[in-house]
Amino acid sequence: MSGRDASLGHDLRSPLNHILGYSEIAIEDAEAAHLDGIAQDLRRIHDAGKRLLAVLESALAAEQASIAGITPDAVDREIREPINQIIGYADLLEEEAADRHLDGLAADIGKIRRSAGSLLTTVTHRLTAAPDHAPSPATVRDVVLPATVPGMILVVDDSDANREVLSRRLERLGHTVAVAGDGREALEAVASRRFDLMLLDIRMPVMDGFEVLKRLKADPVHRALPVVVLSASDDPDVVLRCISLGADDHLRKPCDPLFLRTRIDACLEKKRLRDREQSYLDLIEAQKKRSDELLHVILPPDVAAELKAASAVRPRRYEDVGVLFCDIVGFTAFSDQTSPETLLVHLQALVERQEEAASRHGLEKIKTIGDAFMAAAGLGTSGNQALACVACGLEMAAAAATTPPHWQVRVGIHCGPVVAGVVGRHKYQYDIWGDTVNTASRVEHHALSGSVCVTRSTWDRIAGDCEGRSIGTIDIKGKGPTEIIQVLRLTNAPSLPA
Repeated sequence: MSGRDASLGHDLRSPLNHILGYSEIAIEDAEAAHLDGIAQDLRRIHDAGKRLLAVLESALAAEQASIAGITPDAVDREIREPINQIIGYADLLEEEAADRHLDGLAADIGKIRRSAGSLLTTVTHRLTAAPDHAPSPATVRDVVLPATVPGMILVVDDSDANREVLSRRLERLGHTVAVAGDGREALEAVASRRFDLMLLDIRMPVMDGFEVLKRLKADPVHRALPVVVLSASDDPDVVLRCISLGADDHLRKPCDPLFLRTRIDACLEKKRLRDREQSYLDLIEAQKKRSDELLHVILPPDVAAELKAASAVRPRRYEDVGVLFCDIVGFTAFSDQTSPETLLVHLQALVERQEEAASRHGLEKIKTIGDAFMAAAGLGTSGNQALACVACGLEMAAAAATTPPHWQVRVGIHCGPVVAGVVGRHKYQYDIWGDTVNTASRVEHHALSGSVCVTRSTWDRIAGDCEGRSIGTIDIKGKGPTEIIQVLRLTNAPSLPA
């Protein structure tokens, strides 16, 4: 063996001997103290050390072992992997021993940890010809602090030991942990459960980490899941490829516990802020939807659309509109003798039936004025507006008579031109104005109790579809004497508007 190979063999075997020796001593001490859990983890360290020794002995026995005997892939798979396991278990055990004031055991485990770090440095510098600025071995934290933002974390690694060590460390920080042994299992887990973060290995069977990143980031549902890649490789191309595929961060195995915790906290905090932002956006969208619904309650659809688009509504003139007023007979006397709560319950029930009738016959509710209900037909719709109003009025009269407390109503209807628009700036009010509105209101005032009455000009438009009788002439301001016709019934039911 050349001088270089002898030096390399010494640099590799010395820390390995320390790992095996101290782990054997620590196992004996743990077993003597009946620390079964610690003893089991120490045996895992010892087994990893023996596997590592066998690999290195085999490689160093070959000619030019330091160059040809151990390929970069073999370094990651057969050498760095067991070293990472040793460091991971040693980190956990040293912290546990310190927490339990087992000072002698903690000191021996610390020696194991430092020997593994020294071995990792030798492997990194000499077997892979890594640059002199390769990362130094991870250091053990003196105090284990809880995570700043506990989360649900998915650990993806094909090594059982790696998954266990990482899971135990994360659980000690207060996180909830799930594991997957390959990329396919990882994607299945993400599809079935909600995670806050994924810790992803790259080299895995079935589906590697690169493919997981591709599929995850192509999924619109799960692409926002943060991913931190934990890889034994320090190849810049690997790191660059991970980041370009959407990984949030890349950490070299083994990870310093404090460094890992800091990166995890940063990712979880970023996700929490992103989730909060999304919840605000969802709330804004829900409020916008609610405001749109309210807008459509108080405004006709075309008017609501114009108001949303232009923040204003142009007044319109409609030449043929049927205007309906429906008023409760004796409402003032009834309200004086009834409690406010009971009065409101009865009034609400009647107004709901009036709204249903208006909607069914294609009328637009304009407003309620005390106990009076005002609606109009022909605001953006076509058809026989007079007949639609009459059919609606007859239904309203029948509904009032059959709805407790069985009120009687008067309905007045007139057809003609109106001007429609929106008034108000803080509270929008859609309304209609003109002589047609005033005439319909006066007809309602002169209608008989429980009847539907129309002007003569309106009757002439529906006479072929209704039965009625004249109840006399009234003097309407601006129009003079006007004959009022009581509609008794429909002989041909009008077709409802589309």
